[in-house]
Amino acid sequence: MKIALIAPPYPLEEAPSPPLGLCYVAAACEKAGAQVRIFDYIVSKYSPEKLCRELDAFRPDAIGSTAVTMNFPSAANIIKAAKGHNPDMITMMGGPHVSFDIEGSFRAYPEIDLIVRGEGEETLSELIPVINEKSAWDDINGIAFRRQGQIVATEERELIKDLDSLPLPARHLLPMSRYQALGFPVSIITSRGCPNKCIFCLGRKMVGYKARFRSPAIVVDEIEHILSYGFTRINIADDLFTASKKRVRELCEEINRRGVKFDWSAFARVNTVDLEILKVMKSAGCDSISFGIESGNPEMLKRIKKGITLEQAREAVRSSKEAGMITHASFMVGLPGESPKTLTDTSRFAEELDIPYGYHYLSPFPGTTVREDIDEYDLEILTDDWSRYDANSAIVRTSQVTPDEMTAFVANYDNQIANEWDETVRAYNEDRDNCSEKDYFQVEGRKRMDLIYRILSEDLIEETRCTGSGSRDSLSVFSSSIADRTGIDKTFVTKTVKSLIQAGYIKPASADVPKSFFWTHNRFQDTLPVS
Repeated sequence: MKIALIAPPYPLEEAPSPPLGLCYVAAACEKAGAQVRIFDYIVSKYSPEKLCRELDAFRPDAIGSTAVTMNFPSAANIIKAAKGHNPDMITMMGGPHVSFDIEGSFRAYPEIDLIVRGEGEETLSELIPVINEKSAWDDINGIAFRRQGQIVATEERELIKDLDSLPLPARHLLPMSRYQALGFPVSIITSRGCPNKCIFCLGRKMVGYKARFRSPAIVVDEIEHILSYGFTRINIADDLFTASKKRVRELCEEINRRGVKFDWSAFARVNTVDLEILKVMKSAGCDSISFGIESGNPEMLKRIKKGITLEQAREAVRSSKEAGMITHASFMVGLPGESPKTLTDTSRFAEELDIPYGYHYLSPFPGTTVREDIDEYDLEILTDDWSRYDANSAIVRTSQVTPDEMTAFVANYDNQIANEWDETVRAYNEDRDNCSEKDYFQVEGRKRMDLIYRILSEDLIEETRCTGSGSRDSLSVFSSSIADRTGIDKTFVTKTVKSLIQAGYIKPASADVPKSFFWTHNRFQDTLPVS
């Protein structure tokens, strides 16, 4: 049994990291006895022609993809292209979007044969052995499929009780050197579940209201495995990492007991932390914490069932600063009943905290309370174009605030940040001698990240050929070609490519007379280009 899994494209501004959910799915498929490959289009270019070549080379029995609402259209279109190339291949999708929009997903994309709902690992362990036996699908809990034009949804599957029973995410199937080159942290989870009832969130519905914890020993085993790839930074992406202070202490004690040194960040709620637990986290390497505060208006916080107070937010920020952590807050624009006053309250409160913060627009995803009970709120949803559900544009209105007014509010903040950045870039470009070390490395780092993302997403390493009598000449021609294709200064391109070579992420195809370069650590791809 061969299973191909798709990592669909994801924008750079969303800080793409190795896809954790897909790696859990891949591990479950491997555990069920399947041979699995991941076609990763996050850190490589997607095209229908490339997909067909990869399908022909692997010849899978089934192909699947997971997606959030934002990239559901791109993921579903890849599944559509795969089905068109091989109509006999079983096509599957999973993830939060299709789990809560089964009918709409099947209607929009008849090429999808099967949907895996909610947590998928145990479902796949039963499904994979009978994936080609459609008559057996009725007995698999947690899926939906079509039969004779009708949607069949089997019984809902119970949540996984013992998360330690899950195999570690199959990151070995990913082109890890590409993610290392991009430089974002690797995400892990130490638990699943969230007891809170925020009306804009799917966490409670997707993974349950009761927190389920992985054992500290297994979590640190995974951390050590990630660090063995050469990564140095990890992000804990739990629904609520600080749900249990006792469990946080145990995890931090295990990290310190083993002497594992790495930097990490976490998301938390302001009503679940205090100075003591933050110092414990800091002692184990946590240097950054993010809080979703959402609004600076007390009535709004009650309306969205956030379950926090502004004073709790103030205290959490004070404690985080005292613990020596970089502290970040996020706020939402376009919540039900949003008004000029609630926006002003949020802006003033965000400034008061004196920490980095940012705004996101409300995206009422399928399955959220705010979408399902829309008639109960002062809110109008303006589009079902899922590609716009990226929290970066206004797609709702209230009785008092229009989308244009929401956009203007966020633009005012964004312009302040942009002006500060422009000044930093100006100093870097025009007065390098007086540019601070911090500003210099910020600009260099951003330029490097933008270039590397283009190299990755446009397959520039694979598609660039060079000639020359030696490695230095070849590198020069290679860098010139990339500079021509990207419009980026050759000197900077050369420095960046050299750094990728020195780090071992790319290598020349030949030690004597390199005609091209290739990414290392691509386990299943023929990385040596044809000359």
